Amino acid sequence: MKLGTEGVIHVSDPPHASSGPDTAVDENRLEELIIEAQTALPVELPALANRCASVLGLDSALIYLVDLQQQLLIPLDEALEPLPVDRSSAGWAYRTVSPRVAEADDGLILWMPLVDGAERLGVVAVRTASLDKVRMRRSRMLAHLFAMLITSKRAYSDWLAARTRTATMRLPAEMLRAFLPPCTIGSSRCVSTAVLEPAYDIAGDAFDHSVVKNILHTVILDAMGHDLAAGLTTSVAMAAARNARRGGADLADVVGSVDQALAQWLPDYFCTGVLCRLDAETGVLRWVNCGHPPPLLIRDERVLALALDSPPQPPIGLAGPLAPAARQVHEATLEPGDCVLLYTDGVVEARDADGAEFGLDRFTDFIIRSSSAGQRPAEVLRLLIHAILDYQCNQLRDDVTILLFEWRPQHW
Repeated sequence: MKLGTEGVIHVSDPPHASSGPDTAVDENRLEELIIEAQTALPVELPALANRCASVLGLDSALIYLVDLQQQLLIPLDEALEPLPVDRSSAGWAYRTVSPRVAEADDGLILWMPLVDGAERLGVVAVRTASLDKVRMRRSRMLAHLFAMLITSKRAYSDWLAARTRTATMRLPAEMLRAFLPPCTIGSSRCVSTAVLEPAYDIAGDAFDHSVVKNILHTVILDAMGHDLAAGLTTSVAMAAARNARRGGADLADVVGSVDQALAQWLPDYFCTGVLCRLDAETGVLRWVNCGHPPPLLIRDERVLALALDSPPQPPIGLAGPLAPAARQVHEATLEPGDCVLLYTDGVVEARDADGAEFGLDRFTDFIIRSSSAGQRPAEVLRLLIHAILDYQCNQLRDDVTILLFEWRPQHW
């Protein structure tokens, strides 16, 4: 599909649906394609998308996935060129998670966001001669179908992983990324999103988040060093935390399990970290801070100073006489709309060419301004991590990891 010069139109569902033979769908053929999709190889998805589009009365469909650094939208069709996230209609649909229509040479291109739950995967470019409510709905269905297909297949597809990379990944980063969850998860009550850099050279930093019924669990870790051993430290810590959580352990026991795992398997290594547990029904937040920068609470577009500070506790993994007798769990109750920010020290310690630190004030101010401008949490962090990279001329001196979660109960 050759794209023409774009005349961009922001669109919601068109008010009128066409009625006629072109709106009929061959359900038998559609069922065949859905069954075929279950066993299709990831490399076959571009052709499959076109066949599904044709059955739905659309001209064609192209799938674009966002790269690791969320700077480019990369087509699964290897003959096509990537599109910029920040300067294209496709990027607008990705950034805002909203459809976007652009004029093409002989019709229209409908850019549909490709989303799995709360995680933005990329976009689908649907080519159609005209647009009405029926075609809009079918385009949305097509995007939902392929979001699920890509999510299910990327867990075992090196090809999909390779398509979203723009540089060679070092071994410590490869190992650590194998343990990371999706960057964004969420429900109707809360959302958690994270970013980390350098994308291809990360080693000692990591994050984790998971939803268990109505409980959101979040973790941020920062291991000593910047090598394979640092990545192994955070990987063991994440595995131990998940193992304890899945066994029904409470927060204090989860931290204790991580302490024991590192002391047993990597006795010469430790990490700092914050582990949180948010009850998404009541807003009760419980956390343990192990030698890490304290979480920040953002409420009504301002940081509540010291709201989530707590007495210092030792890092995770200390053995022998340095091991803590018991971890202290702290508790606070959030208000609807509150955001909690976890970060590693590489964020505020990033320096520009003159040696000036990025700093905590600049860090929190950026988040508040972006959020107040209506940006979604995942887009706030995407913009922030790029601002930090620009500030340090893309030469980070330390790993940078940020995790932001927001409590937003349905009725408030």
